[in-house]
Order: sequence, then structure tokens, then C-alpha cells
Amino acid sequence: MRPVCGVLALALALACTAPVSAKNAAAQSAAAVDELPEGQTVSDTVIELAGWVVASKDSQGYPFAIMDKAAAQVLVFDGEGRLRGAAPALFGSASGDHTAPGVAGLALRAIPGRDRTTPAGRFIGGYGPSIDAGRVLWVDYDSGVALHPITTGVPSEKRAERLASASPDDNRVTHGCINISPTFYEQIVRTTFERGGVFYVLPDKASVAETFPEFAQTRAAMKDNGEKAAR
Repeated sequence: MRPVCGVLALALALACTAPVSAKNAAAQSAAAVDELPEGQTVSDTVIELAGWVVASKDSQGYPFAIMDKAAAQVLVFDGEGRLRGAAPALFGSASGDHTAPGVAGLALRAIPGRDRTTPAGRFIGGYGPSIDAGRVLWVDYDSGVALHPITTGVPSEKRAERLASASPDDNRVTHGCINISPTFYEQIVRTTFERGGVFYVLPDKASVAETFPEFAQTRAAMKDNGEKAAR
């Protein structure tokens, strides 16, 4: 894994939305890890949400991650809002932001295709036991969604190939969990979330305002103030 200009650009952008100096942003980017495909960018919404989390202290000093399902990306930050890394990810094969009732208690093969979603929202998660996978990092225990390295038990799913693809269009394949590379998991995720953290999953179909109302209100107010200042 290597630090590249994509991480530097994100860190500098965050310096404009959160109380972090450009010098510190450049310094943190040097230590951050970028696994995103070459040329792939991070959306303005992700940058603004990360800035809001830091400025509002919404994660209450805990590390946090932002998951962008549309772009198939996971971005990890420490408790002070420093970017630790960015990587491609696999998400639920079904488009949608809901969690079907009782889905967490079903065997993977028993989950209907329409319910293999990665729910959107703000979740407080951490490590805990699972029925058949040992100790895992739960993003949302109630819906059975965890963040873990890719599994290759079903070769026809081609999860490794999908993760390596430059396009996010083929990254919807899981039963709802979020899959990342083993290296990124061990080097960045495991060390960052050993004591838990906060996870922000952007929606597929619902609006950002519905999913993160406080963030949306702040963003709208800032836009309104900017427009007034420009008059």
C-alpha cells in the first residue's frame, strides 16, 4: 500500500471544512494509506461529511469511517479526525438502505436477494463475537453487518477481482457486509477500531438529508450564509 496524491487532495480538502491546518493535513496524508484505484476521486459529500463529523465532534472522540456505497469506498479516520486510509470495498448485492426484519438471524444462503442490502445511517459499532466467524468488527450488530476482509469461499463471486476493478459498478456482491482487502483491514481497520468507533454509511436511494439530518441542516445553513455573503 502506498500514500498517493489522492489522499493528499482529500486531506487538504478536509482542511477547508474542519479545524485542521493545511500543514497538518499534508502531514497526515503522508501517513495515510490510499488503496483507491488510480484516478478515482472522493465525492464532495464524503469530504463535507468528514469535515462536519470533526467540527461538530459527532463521533465524540472515537475513530470513524465513512462508507460510500455508490463509489464503493471506505475512508477511515482516527479519533482526532486524521485520515488514516481510503480503500475500495464490496457492499450488499441489493440496492437499498433498509434492514429486513429478522435478517440478522438468518443463515447467509437464506437471506432473500432483495434483502441483501447494506443499510445506510450512523452506527456505533465495535468488535464482538459472531456465530460462525469468531470475533468480528460489527458496523451494526442488529442488522448483522460487519466490516471484514474479503472472503473467497465462493469462487464464482470473484470478490477479489471485483475489489481490484477500477470501476465501482461491480462492487455489489455481498450479503450485506462490507468487504475490504486483508492488508487494509489488518494495517488500518483493526488498529483503528480496536476499541470501537462510529460508522457513517451513505444511502443508495434515501436522501442524505433523511439519513444524516443534522449534517444536512449544517450544510444547508453554510450554503445559505455563503450565498448571502456573495450578494
